Amino acid sequence: MLDEPFARGDSPIHRLDPRYRVAMVFCFTVAVALCRHLAAPLAGLGVGVILMALARLDPLAVGRRLVAVNFFIFFLWLVLPFSLPGTPVLTLGPLTATRQGMALALLVTVKSNAVVCAFLALAATMDAPVFGQALGRLGVPPKLTFLFLFTYRYVHVLADEYSRLRVAAKLRGFHPKTGMHTYRTVANLLGMVLVRGYDRSRRVYEAMVLRGFCGAFYTLRRFSAAPRDRAFLAAMIVCLAAMAALEAFPLHF
Repeated sequence: MLDEPFARGDSPIHRLDPRYRVAMVFCFTVAVALCRHLAAPLAGLGVGVILMALARLDPLAVGRRLVAVNFFIFFLWLVLPFSLPGTPVLTLGPLTATRQGMALALLVTVKSNAVVCAFLALAATMDAPVFGQALGRLGVPPKLTFLFLFTYRYVHVLADEYSRLRVAAKLRGFHPKTGMHTYRTVANLLGMVLVRGYDRSRRVYEAMVLRGFCGAFYTLRRFSAAPRDRAFLAAMIVCLAAMAALEAFPLHF
């Protein structure tokens, strides 16, 4: 089963038109990614936190996802401050951390968390079919929409297939070690996942053709904009304009 915990809910964010949410999370992500100063991403992080509060997301679930993201960002803090030339602020043996390197690491951290918070609030609060349908309504090419939907659906199937093959290998006495036998076994296992995935894709395609698939998905869901959607759009445009102003006239911390 596909686990979409944030898609289940009844909050002001959940009731918004998915097209507006997808469009705004894309614009927000691009705006934050293009920032070069800290003030605008900090404002974006505040907007993301407010959106999560409006979406009424489970704090523990959000925290687990933020920890996973910041785990990878942690390694940037181990590299960037010591690899970027600039004004020295800290010396650890042969390594010297610079102010410019720490500023860049902080900027990446704030931008990443702002984007993740906005994505969890606006995009993760809808299930994959609704997200794909919203992409199609916004003019995304159908092939890209189908690729997203099928990838999201069958990556879980391939993961289940991989789990079954691992269990089968363990039942036959396989214990991973450092050696050629382990490498060959893992390679064969991954190869079987690809072969079975290809066979399954052929069966799925033939089943879809037999059911009349002609390159388009049909759904009974219809999107309709309401005054609250237009108010949300106006509020997000104001936030993006404020972030652009902070980027054009940055505050110095």
